[in-house]
Amino acid sequence: MITFAVSTLGCKVNTFESVSIVESLKREGFIEIDFNDLADVYIIFTCAVTNVASSKSRKKINQAIRQNKDAVICVVGCYVQLEPKEIKDNENIDILVGSNFKNKIPEYIKKVLETKEKIDVVSDVRLKDIDFENLGVSLFDKQVRAYLKIQDGCNQFCSYCIIPYARGKERSLSVDEVVSLSKTISLNHKEIVLAGIHTGRYFSDGYDLTKLVKKILEENKKIERLRISSIEITEITDELIKLIKNDNRIARHLHIPLQSGSDEMLKLMRRPYDTKLYLNRINYIRNEIPDISISTDVIVGFPKETEKLFNDTLNFIKECSFSFIHVFPFSLKEGTDASKLKGFISNAEKKERVKKVSDLSKKLYYIYKETFINKELEVLIEKHEKNYSFGHSSEYIPVYIKGIFDKNQIIKVKGTHISNEDFYAIKE
Repeated sequence: MITFAVSTLGCKVNTFESVSIVESLKREGFIEIDFNDLADVYIIFTCAVTNVASSKSRKKINQAIRQNKDAVICVVGCYVQLEPKEIKDNENIDILVGSNFKNKIPEYIKKVLETKEKIDVVSDVRLKDIDFENLGVSLFDKQVRAYLKIQDGCNQFCSYCIIPYARGKERSLSVDEVVSLSKTISLNHKEIVLAGIHTGRYFSDGYDLTKLVKKILEENKKIERLRISSIEITEITDELIKLIKNDNRIARHLHIPLQSGSDEMLKLMRRPYDTKLYLNRINYIRNEIPDISISTDVIVGFPKETEKLFNDTLNFIKECSFSFIHVFPFSLKEGTDASKLKGFISNAEKKERVKKVSDLSKKLYYIYKETFINKELEVLIEKHEKNYSFGHSSEYIPVYIKGIFDKNQIIKVKGTHISNEDFYAIKE
């Protein structure tokens, strides 16, 4: 009996990939145990989107080595792809897999267990043509909401972002494979999140994201909720909004990264829009679907962001009236064009700006949640806390419902009140 343990850092795509490998290993007879326990094999799905993420990846690698130096250590993903020199010399690491050949991880593990020979398959994703690796998943046993990876890679090259260098060119899963996989996942999950590195750039067999969503809903009658993960404002078509408006199975929530409310900053960041375009599209979406939740990402403390430019962002956030905001302090990443800029902001100033955006986000979220008091919501039950069931609505509002209801079910509730920023409801 060979045991293995997995630690997954980073994005939804990483989670999907790790769950796929776990399923494959279990089919081969391997036994999964907790990462903190003594295992025969450790697999770390790394992240390197920020320096903090890279640091967390290193810590997980070192934890596995400390726990069992005799174990097979397999390190996978963006950190390996971007910084292989840092870990190639580590004699305790047996398998290195970058952004390609992840579907062969079970094969590599069996080979190392048998031969004790190290394997290094980090390839150049920037120069080499890479096909989409089809990784199957049927059950996310550690979560109620399922992910379906439909796209990989990014061609956008924002000045602050290292991910195009880590994940390579854009590529997509075929339409038939997406539909088939959605049917398999729907046997175990009520909600599926379409995930990708650049989800809105899905394109395969003449299908863009809008046509793909329509195809899934037409052919998979079992699916109860389909959610779109982060999508750029330039990739939200009128047709997609009409589709969301007319089919309640599509979640009433769009996460649309802004990054800055200053046109000067957006240009330095190399974002593909200005504030006028962004606001016009937001207003169009809200006119079509008035109660939709629109959340966003914002980076503060980007090089050359003056106090005035930061205040422009605060004012633009208010104008957009987002439901909630994920705010990040700028993190210098070697290898990006932003790392070569001058005019860096101090950590203290970045921390202060993060707080201001976070405080504004809390106010906006409270206002948005208030609009659902005495209104109906459809909530996916995810867990139980004392005498309450907890889950997320179609609008991605976290909801506490009085009473215990079965997990992995979508139920209709009525919003009652907000207490300590938590939203409460009762079953209708």
